[in-house]
Amino acid sequence: MANRLRFLNPKKTLFLLCDIQEKFRPGMPLFDNMVKNANKLTRAGKELEVPLIVTEHYPEKLGKIVPDLDVSHANAIISKTRFSMIVPELQSKVKEIFGGNPNDVVLYGLESHICVEQTAIDLLQQNINVYVVADCLCSRLNQDRDLAIERLRQAGCVITTSESLIFNLMQDKNNPKFNTVRKFVNNPSVDMELSKSNASKL
Repeated sequence: MANRLRFLNPKKTLFLLCDIQEKFRPGMPLFDNMVKNANKLTRAGKELEVPLIVTEHYPEKLGKIVPDLDVSHANAIISKTRFSMIVPELQSKVKEIFGGNPNDVVLYGLESHICVEQTAIDLLQQNINVYVVADCLCSRLNQDRDLAIERLRQAGCVITTSESLIFNLMQDKNNPKFNTVRKFVNNPSVDMELSKSNASKL
């Protein structure tokens, strides 16, 4: 099932927001841009009733999810020390939501080359289709993020952007949430300085 580009069903899709925490902000030059794009995607997911699970990596030291992101609708906010998001608490919540695995997971957050990449590996090993949202990823160095995107593409993930993903979920101008969600995409996403090689493949 991996690397399958298709229309997403909100009822069979899971958003995973990985570790967008306050302590990471000073060390990542594109952090604020990523948060703006992630906020757009997360708000659209809420309107389209896509389940959301959020993780916080070692929040005792690294803090909570940034206040710029409203994750109050999340099905769970899970603390972890494992780099991958796929910890027992998350797996239990996924089973509770879907009765098994979702068809597709939309994955975004940080750091691209560590927690996001290792989460994608775990998901692919479960034969879950993974959409990695390139303009909602961050690392301390762009080269780490860009190389992670390339590895994830080669591993079988679908590499996409927040706006493409949002319209994929809606599919039709007559979607009852279209007029609400389009307000989030009236302004283009913020530039994340993706490498030319990666941007040309999106």
